[in-house]
Parts: sequence; C-alpha cells; structure tokens
Amino acid sequence: TAQEQEQELFYAAAGSPSVDMNKYNLPLPSCIENWTAVLQAETSMQSAGIFLKAKDSELFVDSLRFTIRRSGGLGLILTELAGGREDGVGITIIEEVVDGGNADGSGIQPGDSIVGLTVKKSVNKGINVEEERVSVATECLSYDATIEALMSLPEVVSDDDEVTLTVKRLRRQPKISVKLQYPPSDNLPDASIELFAGENLRRAMLTRGIKLNDKFAERFDSGGMGDCGADGTCATCVVSVGKGMDLLSPMKQQEEQILKTKPRWRMACKTVVGFGMTEGDLTIQLSPRQWEI
Repeated sequence: TAQEQEQELFYAAAGSPSVDMNKYNLPLPSCIENWTAVLQAETSMQSAGIFLKAKDSELFVDSLRFTIRRSGGLGLILTELAGGREDGVGITIIEEVVDGGNADGSGIQPGDSIVGLTVKKSVNKGINVEEERVSVATECLSYDATIEALMSLPEVVSDDDEVTLTVKRLRRQPKISVKLQYPPSDNLPDASIELFAGENLRRAMLTRGIKLNDKFAERFDSGGMGDCGADGTCATCVVSVGKGMDLLSPMKQQEEQILKTKPRWRMACKTVVGFGMTEGDLTIQLSPRQWEI
C-alpha cells in the first residue's frame, strides 16, 4: 500500500533499526486520540484509497506482520473509533489482547489496527493438492465490515492452521536533541534544535534557519563562493561532532577520503541523524576550520 511504501522510505533514510522499536510504542489512549484516515488519489506510485494516518506529525505509522494460530479464534477484542457509514468505511482497532488467547505473546498490541489477513487454503487440482493464499484487506473498515471480512476467510480445518495479520501501529518518531556551537569569532550563544531520526543533517539545519557556508572550508571542487548543492565536494557544510557520533550514518568512501585526517568531522550534506532509528543527544561545532584560527 501507499503507506507501506512510505514506511520503507522512512526506514531507508534512517537505516535498519538497531534498537527495539517497541520503545516508541504509544499507550492505548494515545492511539485512540491520534488515529485518523486520509483519502489518497491515484498516482503513478500508488493506488487510490483510504489509508490510516497519524494526526500528530511527530508520530508515524509502522507496518508489522504477525502469524498466530486460528483454532479457537484470534484472541483479540476490537473496538470501532469511526464508522456508521453505508459503505463500511471506518477505523477499527484492537482494544485488548485476550490473556491466553492465540494472539497473547505474539507482539500484537492494543491500539494496533488490523489492515490485512492471509491464510493458506488447500485446493485439489486433479491428482495434486496445492496450497493457495487467501487474503482480505481490512484497512479503514468499520467494526461490522471488519468482522464480515474476517468471517469471509476459509474455515479452520486443523488445529495447526495459521493466519498472518498485517497491522498498522502508531509510534513516536525518534528524536535527536542537537546542541549547536558557533565559532568564537561569531560571538553567538549556543543554540538547540530538535531533529527526527532519518533527517539529513544539512537539509534539516537549513530548513531551521541555520546557515552553513564555512568561508575557510578546504574545497574539493572547482571553487567559488556558494555550496556544491550537497554533492559532498565543497566541504562548506562540514561540522565537528563533539558528542553523539554513534547517532549518525556511517561515512561513505568519498566523505571518508576527504575527511580522513579529521576523525570528528562530518559533511552535513552526507549525514543522516538517528541512524538505525536511534535517538539521543548530539553536539556539533559549526564551521570547524574557524575554530582553528
């Protein structure tokens, strides 16, 4: 779906999670408050439809899959946040995971919304028996429409039958608290900004009004007064990292070669903060060559 594609891009910027993402989960009351839906038109990259979304811009929608036994029911209590329409559109979430039920201990959380279910069905084809996957979509459905979709799945024929649930979960975005230190010659006090995991350091600072154009930078391009447009050659956006180097994306070959004599320096245009979906404190000195004068 469109949201799943967006989520893959979000992780692509921050890299594969190196922390337990459950630390960013929200309690049920916050999920109830922040779930909403959005109607999206068809584009070349996505199909049209109604998709779940977070009301708060500091949250994001994650997609997760869990496989549990079917016999005896899912062991989930659902509740409707929005519905009552003739077309069955609404928002239904998990209110409770039943103790001892099939979903207990699976990782499914109250506040999750089931957006799809997939089961395997045996089909006789001549002398052969083949397994087919049967899936139903349940994103942005009312309670009644969700139950109707669940009931449409093939009957349970064995205690070993399983179902794979795709759920969407609200999580808060990991934050990076950045302390900015200006060169002594600028005579400016330290400043603080807050970034989200996955943001490009140069772009994030520019959008927050932080200027990056070190006039003493040792350029590796054809020179000039401006920047190279994030090509990683002018070095005017270089910063010195005093704290939080582990929160940054690894250097690639070009940046590593250019800054090989400066182990604490990073090119802001080639740096992603909160790499691995981490959060914490970051201290950087702007225009580090001016600190050496």
